[in-house]
Amino acid sequence: MEFAYSKFALLISVPLLLVAAQAAFAVTEDMGNGFLHHGVATPVSNHRGTVATVDGDGRNVVLVWLFDHRGGYALLLIDAETGKSEEFPMPFPPGGDCPYASILSSQNKFYTHFNSHFAEFDPVKREFTFFAKTAPQMAMGMTEDDNGVIWSVTYPNSGVVSFDPKTREFKDYGYVHEENWRQYQRYVAADDKGWIYFGIGSTSSQIVAFNPETGEGHATMPESERGKGTGVVYRDMNGKVYGVPLGGVKDNWFEFYNGVATKIGALDGVNKKPIITSHQGLFHRKFPDGKLLKTCDLVNRILVVQDPETGESKSLSFDYESEGAHVMGLAAAPDGTICGGTAFPMRFFSYNPGTDEWTNRASYGQWNTVVKQGDRFFVGGYGGGFLLEWDPAQEWIATQKGKAGCNPQFITQCTPVIHRPHDLLAHPDGKTIVLAGTPGYGYTGGGLLFFDRETREHVLVEHTDIIPEHSTMSLVALPDGKLLGGTTIGAGTGGEIKATQAEMYIMDMATKKLDWQEVVFPGVSGYTDMRMGPKGLVYGFANRNRFFVFDPAQRKVVYEADTTDTFGSCTSQQGPRVFVEAPDQTMYILFVKGIAKINPETFEITMVAESPVQIGPGGDYLDGRIYFASGSHVYSYTLPE
Repeated sequence: MEFAYSKFALLISVPLLLVAAQAAFAVTEDMGNGFLHHGVATPVSNHRGTVATVDGDGRNVVLVWLFDHRGGYALLLIDAETGKSEEFPMPFPPGGDCPYASILSSQNKFYTHFNSHFAEFDPVKREFTFFAKTAPQMAMGMTEDDNGVIWSVTYPNSGVVSFDPKTREFKDYGYVHEENWRQYQRYVAADDKGWIYFGIGSTSSQIVAFNPETGEGHATMPESERGKGTGVVYRDMNGKVYGVPLGGVKDNWFEFYNGVATKIGALDGVNKKPIITSHQGLFHRKFPDGKLLKTCDLVNRILVVQDPETGESKSLSFDYESEGAHVMGLAAAPDGTICGGTAFPMRFFSYNPGTDEWTNRASYGQWNTVVKQGDRFFVGGYGGGFLLEWDPAQEWIATQKGKAGCNPQFITQCTPVIHRPHDLLAHPDGKTIVLAGTPGYGYTGGGLLFFDRETREHVLVEHTDIIPEHSTMSLVALPDGKLLGGTTIGAGTGGEIKATQAEMYIMDMATKKLDWQEVVFPGVSGYTDMRMGPKGLVYGFANRNRFFVFDPAQRKVVYEADTTDTFGSCTSQQGPRVFVEAPDQTMYILFVKGIAKINPETFEITMVAESPVQIGPGGDYLDGRIYFASGSHVYSYTLPE
């Protein structure tokens, strides 16, 4: 039996609670002009840091940074004795951003830093007691020094800020370390002399020493010590900081003190200073009285607290407001439903237009790209660049990597060659699936995965065998076993952009070799999406506002138009699905502001209907309607007869 929104629990601790998948009836709303609103795909939020502590009355409370499609919108405080909850909206607009690091200080204040704002929440006063605007953008690492000063180091350019809770002095030092790629600073530590050290990644690891007196930072690692990955540091109880220039490498430790780095090789013992801080997965479970926070489940809204002395656990219900998780993409499935995935939390959703019913389950990873081929539904997901195959006609059995008999079934993963999928092509031959996307963290250039449904074989082609330092963003199947690809110069997350302009190419699927490649549009950074149209011509968008029609036989553009001033930008997502084809072969375009169609003779674009909401990740046709998402919501538009 399925229960309304009681899915497999998204938990932010262990143990896991196994709960049945949920089904719930929607109440579809007619928005006029042919548009329908079908509801929120995943009506829950995600935590971005959770800590167990006490309030002003000494009562055990849980603090949770809440995140939905709007960003980090609030701090949730839950009474660990009663389950009574209270929300405190962020004192600044979340702007779609959210916490990537937070810290519970020795003075019982909870801090975070995102959307270019630093904030302090006081559980004793039950209010935000400080916030300040900073240089962009969000903390990847935070720490507390021996004087109780809170330090934050931010992505993407190593900005440093400090806040003294005693004097209330806030300092924004600006950017202190320069690279030509976006920097992640996951590890931050302070020695007892007041120097701050942080490791950066991911393109080329480094450890930076920052002097608060001068406001200057300097790199401590020579080029010979750097590598693809992240520098790691920690504060020891002896007052010094220790680190390795590349995480995972043993016997290459450095000692940092008073701004000086000394190589010591092997490290004899680790005695970390206890500081309650981490990335967005922070889960501090110990209350001051020794009780333990075992579970804080935002899906089922259940809190479990254990008393270690008696071994007894107490389960409490709590509640909170949410506008739902961000929809990554959707497509029509073989069973006549609209299916896709959401991010944070990572969930599967299915909407049945016939019954107006939603089903929602925990998913394996983030479903970036989805597509139907025959009786199966395929998923290209992040992280790991994985490929899943789902048979909607069979029982859902939660995916486990490497385990047979699951549905969806895990096929393979491609990281670091592909880590973040951007396109999933269901080839018209009925058996070939092609996955494309950008590479792993710190890498540049993504490849292609070819999967044969009949033989179950998969072949991974690296970017060096396609166009080096490029990733494929869009794909179209051409006659005679050829593929048309459009690239992006974007690198993997935290990677270095090395190419200067995107290209188009034609590949022979049998040999996996290129027949042709060209910079078709000078200065373009990426081909957002492409789709085969009538007469063997390909419709496409470059940089979201440059519409073009390409003749692959002649290998030339036969029409182009800038849509900036007329229709604006087309939709965008990691798997955008900009073009939607109706059964009569009419090709529709999903723009942010509405749905348009293409004249197959003149290629002129005509707006069919302006949308009452901004159109986000697209888009597919089902039974006379075009379905799309906006934020956490799913909508559809009835095509004119």
